[in-house]
Amino acid sequence: MRRFCILFLLMISFSGMAQKSKIPVYAWMGGPGEATDSELRETFLGLKKRGIDGLLYNGGHNPETYKRVGSLVKEAQMEFHTWIPTMVQGDPELKPEWYGVSGLGESAYDKQPYVSYYKFLCPNKEEVYQYLSDLYGSIADVPEVDGIHLDYIRFPDVILARGLWEKYGLIQDREFPQYDFCYCDTCTSDFRDKSGIDIKKVEDPSQITEWKQYRYDVVSKLVNHLAEMVHRKNKKINAAVFPGPSIAKKLVRQEWNTWNLDAFFPMNYNDFYMGNTLWIGSVVKEETAAVPDRPVYSGLFICPRPEEKAHEEDPEGHGLLPEELGDAIRESMENGAKGICLFTPGRMTDAHWEALEKAIHLDYSN
Repeated sequence: MRRFCILFLLMISFSGMAQKSKIPVYAWMGGPGEATDSELRETFLGLKKRGIDGLLYNGGHNPETYKRVGSLVKEAQMEFHTWIPTMVQGDPELKPEWYGVSGLGESAYDKQPYVSYYKFLCPNKEEVYQYLSDLYGSIADVPEVDGIHLDYIRFPDVILARGLWEKYGLIQDREFPQYDFCYCDTCTSDFRDKSGIDIKKVEDPSQITEWKQYRYDVVSKLVNHLAEMVHRKNKKINAAVFPGPSIAKKLVRQEWNTWNLDAFFPMNYNDFYMGNTLWIGSVVKEETAAVPDRPVYSGLFICPRPEEKAHEEDPEGHGLLPEELGDAIRESMENGAKGICLFTPGRMTDAHWEALEKAIHLDYSN
């Protein structure tokens, strides 16, 4: 009897150790489309079984959608964060004057850089503040929602990631005015009042450090306003951000280490930057040092399945293959990440899932 008790205690002990060693895993996904509750339930239970702990879920703007989906995600015992773009908005009810303006004086409402859905709002308008506060506030009020997940919380890419240049037939070795935002009357006059500089009269605005900082601050102010509102509702708030934040500042004006968020999900998509899995480790090291008091979940870009239609922004590279996924996770964890986030579970093959199963149960504490 005594031997049996000892064995039983050892089994409990080893089981507890195994549970503690699993790293947190999140995933970006969208829906629900035409899926029934039964189909969604099966999907979510399957993801939980595969090791997913929480979903960053894009389901539009309707709170009722998140109530329905969220109840099924909670039933599967996963966290539920609503993944909703911030500055990119295609709502036909929005006014043209709410949108950003390029250095050429072209509104993103009429002419979008790169791709047609790049209809970026200006983050410096009171009307935009109110619109986004109402949107995220209504979603945060849904009981099933654990947190708000911001995306596209930035300006358009003034410079695309290097891995995308060929895709768009560009060489962006400097900042070009057609991709440089925002030069609306609100932003330029406000900057002139604060700095004494009329940026519209500057020959090369990219050389004006104060103008860069002004745009970082405009985005940060909006984020922190939304964070305060969401926190008052006793919900979490986090965001998908560009790597760095050194890369994020250079490419999209995100100084995200100044944001009052609960967690960060940097999109460490190595193929976008012509890097390998070692590159992932290097940027995670910078990211975790930038926000040492808050968790960083390393976003990993999975190679699309052959039958899957690639996203417009996908690079010409392949994304993480199954044999690379373990290294990407190890580089992330050994450089300080709290866990990882997959883009997306729908791209994962059986071989990817096998690699994930091995990698998420290793001990990275040493």
